[in-house]
Amino acid sequence: MSLIVNTTQVTQVQGSGPSYGIAITSVMVTTVSSEQPLSINELAHACGADVDWVRELVALGLLGTDASASERDGCFQSADLQCALEVRRLQRDFDVGLDAAALILDLQHEVRRLKTALQAHGHLSD
Repeated sequence: MSLIVNTTQVTQVQGSGPSYGIAITSVMVTTVSSEQPLSINELAHACGADVDWVRELVALGLLGTDASASERDGCFQSADLQCALEVRRLQRDFDVGLDAAALILDLQHEVRRLKTALQAHGHLSD
């Protein structure tokens, strides 16, 4: 189970003399579980992206690999959210496209898998 927390802050400054502000913060929390998956719109919103971006991730095989894109519109799980957020971070931090982000994620997963295999055989320490 995962929680998505979206925070919005609005500040309004009024007055002609010394300024004063009214800050309003709203917090929305969404639970993600196998019984309560994310819709494509919720996943896009949680990542600060649009629905087409999420569909591209599905087409690249990064999300919803166990079903087709049309079947996945309402069935994104916690792992899908984590992956989408990682892709978003890679795009933001390194200014890469989706193909490059997919390759980076694939390489990261492969390195982790190989390290785990080496540790299991006693060839690699922590």
